[in-house]
Formats: sequence, C-alpha cells, structure tokens
Amino acid sequence: MMRTLLVRGLIAGVIAGLAAAVFAFFVGEPHVAAAIAFEEAQAGGHSHGEEVMVSRGVQRTIGLLTAHIGVGLALGGLFSIVFAVVYGRLGAQGVRTYSALLAGAAFVAVSLVPFLKYPGNPPAVGETGTVGSRTELYFVLLLLSVITAGLAVAAARSFADRFGGWTASGIGIAGYAAVMTACGLLLPTVNEVPDDFPATLLWDFRLASLGGLAVLWLVLGAVFGTLVHRELAPTPSEATPVAA
Repeated sequence: MMRTLLVRGLIAGVIAGLAAAVFAFFVGEPHVAAAIAFEEAQAGGHSHGEEVMVSRGVQRTIGLLTAHIGVGLALGGLFSIVFAVVYGRLGAQGVRTYSALLAGAAFVAVSLVPFLKYPGNPPAVGETGTVGSRTELYFVLLLLSVITAGLAVAAARSFADRFGGWTASGIGIAGYAAVMTACGLLLPTVNEVPDDFPATLLWDFRLASLGGLAVLWLVLGAVFGTLVHRELAPTPSEATPVAA
C-alpha cells in the first residue's frame, strides 16, 4: 500500500507542478519581464558584464516547466508519506477530506508562513552578496514552521479525548500561531527593496508567487485525494455488515 500511495503522490506531484508552471507562465512571467526591463533601464541597457549562461527564452519555458515538475515530484512523494502517517489518526474523515486538509496545512506551514516573513523578490530587488544569508533565514523559518506544525498536530491529538476534536484543533492552531508569531518577530528582517522600485510591480510579483504556491498545493491535494480514494475506500462488503 505504501508503494501505491507513493506512486499516486508522484503522479499528483507532476500534475500539480504542471498546473503551477502554467500559472507561473501566464501570471508570474509578465511581472518578471517587467522587473528585468526596470533593471536594464536602471543599468542603462547593460547587464553589468555578467555572462548569461541560460537564455531568457529557455528560463521562461523549459526551465520554468522543469523546475516546477521537479518541485512537484519532491513534494508529491513527501506528501504521500505524511498522508500515510496521519491517515485515520485525526478523525473519521474520508480520504479526499484528509488529502485536502493535509494540503491546506502544508500550504500554511511550508509556503505561507515563511513567505510572509521572507517573500520572494523579482529581479532588481536584493543584493547579490546577501543571497546566502537570506536563503538561510528562509530555510530556518521553514524548518521551525514544519516542526511547530508537527508538534501542534501531536498536541491536538492528545487533547482530543479530553476536550473534543474541535476544541483540541483550536488549541493546536492557536499554539502554532503563537509560536510562529514569536519566531517571526525574533528573526531578523530583510529589506533590500530599492526606493525607486515600483511598489505595484513588487506587490503583483509577490502576489503571483504566492498564488503559484497555492495552485501547487491545491492541485496536489485534489489530485492525490482523487487517485487514492478508490484504493482506500471500503468495499461494499466492508462498508455494509452482513446479516447473520
């Protein structure tokens, strides 16, 4: 069964990656092109002497598709493993409900919370020398968010018998929100946006980036739940007791 879930997760990841790539191409790429045009205008039409290893045309087509499919494959495999661990342990919901809830929780813990503190930047925003430190801060917050989410789920499970499912879930969510708020306040803030960079372009780019992440997790949860539903759904003989 684990092999079946893993295969379904990889398939769902590929489909989710394709959907996110299409979204990024039509929604995100125009803002990237506008940011590159702004950067070139600021540099007087020159590229500061840097050699471009991959052309812009390849980046926005094959490169974009390859990157999203690779991310989708990795997340799909991890998603199937986590699903196998939590399925049936957090209530009597159906397969599709579990998949949707897990995808929503993963979007918040893996994508939304780190993004709120360290959002993605378009070209012409950020210093080249600080890329490493900014990346480290992002992954530190990502790791803290995933660990805290796991602890919140464990706490909700332990409180479920005493306070009921809804109350226990509220306790877990409140605890996660409190801990991650504290982490966000304690971690250093990175602000490298030039004063002359268009605020509307920055907002549109970041909104498109977050939208792409939402599409990825939404499609992953929906497709995985659909593919696994028949594998885990009870057969008629199991669902209906046979009279003596």
